Amino acid sequence: MQNDNLKNYLHLHLLVFIAGFTAVLGELISIDAVPLVWYRMLLATILMLAYVVFAKIKIKISLKSVAKLSFAGIVIALHWITFFESIKVSNISITLAMFSTGAFFASLIEPIVYKRKIIWYEIVFGFLIIIGVAVITNSEFKYLNGIVLGIVSAFLSSTFAVLNGKYLENHSATVISVYEFISGVLFISLFMLLFGNGFSKEFFVLSTSDFGYLLILASVCTAYAFIASVYVMRFISPYTVVLTYNLEPIYGIILALIFFPESEVMSASFYIGAAIIISVVMLNGVLKSRKRRKAKKDLSLFNK
Repeated sequence: MQNDNLKNYLHLHLLVFIAGFTAVLGELISIDAVPLVWYRMLLATILMLAYVVFAKIKIKISLKSVAKLSFAGIVIALHWITFFESIKVSNISITLAMFSTGAFFASLIEPIVYKRKIIWYEIVFGFLIIIGVAVITNSEFKYLNGIVLGIVSAFLSSTFAVLNGKYLENHSATVISVYEFISGVLFISLFMLLFGNGFSKEFFVLSTSDFGYLLILASVCTAYAFIASVYVMRFISPYTVVLTYNLEPIYGIILALIFFPESEVMSASFYIGAAIIISVVMLNGVLKSRKRRKAKKDLSLFNK
């Protein structure tokens, strides 16, 4: 039993490591952020549909639900576009540090969606995160565009996560992801047709390395990571999964230093600011865990 638990925890950390490696792939892939996300979502959609057919999963839902999931798909497409664009105009370390602010945005969005009160310490943590961002911005002002895009990406990611938490009350994770990915591909396609160069011959000409990295991004870092995370949550509490995923920026920044030491070594102030943000996110998770445990304990005593 202990060995099984250890395997599941190691599997979870592997998934977090893969999430951190996504940023490295974003740097390695030479094409722009918009076509990068289009290819990622298209390839991942094909792989997920293959999984649906293989597992014989029913994905038929109402048109109202399709509309809701389509909106979330657009949000995640915009999140990935701003995420990879942030990497390309700054670097991985800046992007991941800003991505950590997502927990703060979630604490503001959740009360609106779930109609609950804002917790006092979330406001305090919000100010601490703003301080961390200010420290990074002050020391790395040359990456201002990347900082802004990273924060926008974090906000979109938090919105997407909160919406999906609501959708999971009525639909399976597989159904949600399939419709969101399809809508994301359609949204980006329409955007490129209206505001970009469309689908020219050059668009479909990829270097061997770009195609290989995109395949890894779509299969390992998207389709597999999604299916595996759902599997892991059968054996590990959602809180532990969420808290462990907060290590993604740490793994990502370490990987960035290994793969791109010339461009990823930052000032001391950057690491101080990043440490403030990541520490606050981790502390927020710990406090929420204690609150949930206390609520469950009180409920069990009441039921007795």
